[in-house]
Amino acid sequence: MGWRPWRRDGRATTGDGRERLPDAAVLAIVAEVLTDVSGESWQVVDGAVEGPGTAAVVLGHDHPGSPGHVDLVYLVDRDRPERTAVPDCVTGHGSTLEDKIRGGVTAWATTTAVTLLEFGAQSGEFATHMLGSSPDGLHGWHAIHGGIIGLGSGPDRAAVQEWIADHPLLPALADALTGTALPRDRPVGVKMFFGSRAGRDTAEVRVDGHVHDRATRALRELPWPRQATDAAYARTFVLLVHPTSDDLAHS
Repeated sequence: MGWRPWRRDGRATTGDGRERLPDAAVLAIVAEVLTDVSGESWQVVDGAVEGPGTAAVVLGHDHPGSPGHVDLVYLVDRDRPERTAVPDCVTGHGSTLEDKIRGGVTAWATTTAVTLLEFGAQSGEFATHMLGSSPDGLHGWHAIHGGIIGLGSGPDRAAVQEWIADHPLLPALADALTGTALPRDRPVGVKMFFGSRAGRDTAEVRVDGHVHDRATRALRELPWPRQATDAAYARTFVLLVHPTSDDLAHS
């Protein structure tokens, strides 16, 4: 495979000196989790995690401040990275470094990776397809909507996750997302993470791995349930594919 993102392999500390898992250990966790989620074998090969067909996952750039943060780039076709690379990032939590990374990778796999698995399989097994005419989708785009996970503490920790079921996010963010030109020749990844803890809101929309300011503001303004004392967050991921793109096997 001829493409690798920049990374300092073997570096075992964050930018502020805190210990983090070596790259090889992170990749081993990614391979294990993807094997469990997909039901097919994923193996670490030459600094990447390779799956069935042309799929692969590589590590992205370093995050300087959090041992539990990991940048992952899913390649639908490792021979065409410039057309099929979908970056994302996640931060896991736990009592050990391995717990943090495993928790983060699992959250990524059950939201982001399942969406990319569905993009390759086109079977409906891993995620939900919404055509451009769907009222829950994004007009003019084929959307593949992955899992929605809830995170938090207290009796209402699933409140935001449950709210999404009755309040589709794509129509609510449509003006913000389409206000800037989205690439039409390749799949576009959209990650959404939002919620609150003890009255403090968090909201973030990333498009192709970068924070989308306008969509983030729109997400923050939606009337999702806020937590006055406990914590409730939700994370989800959508892959947008324009109907004119030849990367979509079935329009």
